[in-house]
Amino acid sequence: MRVIGLAGWSGAGKTTLLKRVIPALTARGVSVSTIKHAHHKFDIDTPGKDSYEHRVAGAQEVLVASANRWALMHELRDEAEWSLTELLGKLSNVDLVIVEGFKTGAHPKIEIHRSANGKPFIHAGDRDVVAIASDVDVVGTRLPVVRLDDAEAVADLMLEYAVDAGSLFGMMPAGSV
Repeated sequence: MRVIGLAGWSGAGKTTLLKRVIPALTARGVSVSTIKHAHHKFDIDTPGKDSYEHRVAGAQEVLVASANRWALMHELRDEAEWSLTELLGKLSNVDLVIVEGFKTGAHPKIEIHRSANGKPFIHAGDRDVVAIASDVDVVGTRLPVVRLDDAEAVADLMLEYAVDAGSLFGMMPAGSV
């Protein structure tokens, strides 16, 4: 299992790009999973549903299953946030895991930059950025740069710069996000 990240400011287009890159990768025969880091409190469950009520009542984990999918919800309660390496250990083996978020983690990342955001590039301050996808020309960098709207080129970069997940274990401090 190999890992590559996408890093960029909110509104840069990471999710929009992933919606185009994942099909490009799967068309090449690459199995893909994703890990998305949320910087806010989120809930995938619905108040009033049995699974929600089980969790609110104090269940540590609630697994919901059907003929189409299953989902495991794990309540951290007073535990520290899990690190990327701990979360990777929860995934089934695939060819490529794409990490959206965990912007400061010690894993290779492709910077996603959209000029309309008015935010600075992050690659100058992050040695783990290995390439850039942007809607503007990028000057003063030796990193590979592709157009933000070129899903095939981004897929190429992901496959070129992804690292074996095993190489990340021990590289990231617990709770690193």
